[in-house]
Amino acid sequence: MMLSNNFSIKELIKSQTAERRDINNNPGADEIYYLKILSEKILQPVRDHYKIPFTVSSGYRCPELSIAIGSSKKSQHCKGQAADFEVPGIPNWDLCHYIKDKLEYDQLILECYTGGNSGWVHCSIADNPRGDLLTFDRLNGYRKGLIDDS
Repeated sequence: MMLSNNFSIKELIKSQTAERRDINNNPGADEIYYLKILSEKILQPVRDHYKIPFTVSSGYRCPELSIAIGSSKKSQHCKGQAADFEVPGIPNWDLCHYIKDKLEYDQLILECYTGGNSGWVHCSIADNPRGDLLTFDRLNGYRKGLIDDS
């Protein structure tokens, strides 16, 4: 099932951890609804803007999978509302600025960035988007705004 022109449900639920641990990571109707919105409002516009194919490293995660990887069952990934990704050849700093300036999001987090294509971008959607802009690294945790420590 295609969620947008370039993103399928299969790729947004894929998880090596789920496969290794035999965890059923199939979303329900509500989660599919949000995955479609996420694809249409965030992922597809990024793909269309850069014209570079990219893979989502983490999309939907059922609560069991989320706990298995050390996250929370309250994560927006568990609702189908969040994706972690990067675009090959595009610095994640630039990617975050494009999303911040051009798209409506709930949370935009520059994660583990040390320059260039390091780390990844976490972006989520919600019914009432907060527009939270954060930077995360293991040393400082979550901080408000986009911060380049490279």
